[in-house]
Amino acid sequence: MRGRLRRRVRRQAPAGDVVVATYNIHTCVGVDRRYNPPRIARVLCELEADVIALQEVDARHRDLRQIDQWVYFSEETGLAAIPGPDVRDHRGRFGNALLTRWPVVAVRQLDLSVDGREPRGAIDADLAVGNKLLRVIATHFGLRSPERQVQTERLLDALEREDGVRRDGIVVMGDLNEWRGRRGGILAMDRVIGPAPAPRTFPSWCPLLPLDRIYAGLDAELAHVAPHRSPLARVASDHLPLKGAVRWRAGT
Repeated sequence: MRGRLRRRVRRQAPAGDVVVATYNIHTCVGVDRRYNPPRIARVLCELEADVIALQEVDARHRDLRQIDQWVYFSEETGLAAIPGPDVRDHRGRFGNALLTRWPVVAVRQLDLSVDGREPRGAIDADLAVGNKLLRVIATHFGLRSPERQVQTERLLDALEREDGVRRDGIVVMGDLNEWRGRRGGILAMDRVIGPAPAPRTFPSWCPLLPLDRIYAGLDAELAHVAPHRSPLARVASDHLPLKGAVRWRAGT
């Protein structure tokens, strides 16, 4: 199976668009309770995205079947993988990943952990997209509202912190676990970055809750956002992937 899923790498995004996606892969365990990394890899290839944020990526060794999913998905998609493990223990790593077709200029890891709750974090990367510098943040927020409020504040603080780098666009995406639509911490994200569409992505077999989001800001704007609803995506994880097209504003 290794290498057969890899698709041809596009040299550039059509018409200047950057195709992005976010996907909670549920450690590669599908709604049928089967551990099946190749199935997730096929869904990733279906997306044909330039940049993909993954949540619940697992490299913890429980049995002989377990693989390093960061390495595996990089090999199967032909995209570079930036790891963002939130958990490190004697069994291995667990957390976020960012897959990218574009060259990586810089990577920062944001600690979004709240005392007494599961460790959380975000990958904060600068990507060279042609002659543009695109900042991409990939994250997975917590399950409780007060926890998400703290995580939102920390993420926005990181966005607003001056570091002397002039970026052309910002994309923030991930599983934000905000099932209440535009309430909670989402309101602050909307105010600072701009409102994001909230299509329903969970559960994958009958989507009812808008847990996943894609935001774009500065000179980048979202041209289109929609769940990826292929038959395979409906069973491969308990979330549907959320896919969008990022376009540079006219005149930039």
